Amino acid sequence: MGESIRITFKRKFLAGLIITIPIVFTVLVLFSLFRFVDGILSPFFDMLLNRHISGLGFITAIAFVFLVGIISTNVFGKKMLGFMEKIFLHIPVFKSIYTAIKQLVDAFSPENNTSFKKFVIVEYPRAGAYAFGFLTKECVVQSDGRELCFKAIYIPTNNLYLGEVVLLHDASIIYTDIPIEDGIKIILSGGIAAPSKILESRESLKNTTPITLLNTERSS
Repeated sequence: MGESIRITFKRKFLAGLIITIPIVFTVLVLFSLFRFVDGILSPFFDMLLNRHISGLGFITAIAFVFLVGIISTNVFGKKMLGFMEKIFLHIPVFKSIYTAIKQLVDAFSPENNTSFKKFVIVEYPRAGAYAFGFLTKECVVQSDGRELCFKAIYIPTNNLYLGEVVLLHDASIIYTDIPIEDGIKIILSGGIAAPSKILESRESLKNTTPITLLNTERSS
């Protein structure tokens, strides 16, 4: 009887942890983000109003970002922001930091349909080992009068924002039917969000070299 109660308690407690931990971490992350953003503008309002109003800096930051979004979506706003960007890019240190961050953010933006073209599977980093990746670019390398066609594949190695770029022949790439957004979820989840079966897209079937279809099973 006592053993049964301990087993039941253990199972219920673990079930509670599985549900509670993501909620707690999400709340902590949002709270930390709130304090960080609010702390940027709060000193200005504290000095202006001679009192502290919690959340005023955060609300102002949200309103500012929303206003920039409105401005950037119309013709005049795009020209104005483009002009300001050109000025900033003439500042040596600012140019390097801004360009790197902007390219990184643009690459993972949901509205960007040019950075990641396909979610693929490649044999990497060694024979017999396969990795998920994103097709980003097609390029031609000229060597000894020949033209070698390669596909640039971005393979995340640290969650999503850090990775390696490898050049592969088209026949070495398995194009999946998984959308880019779902591919990003798979990478961020460490593969947990991967479907039980991954099918090749029609583009992959055009390869001259036959490729064995891969099936991945979720761990139970």
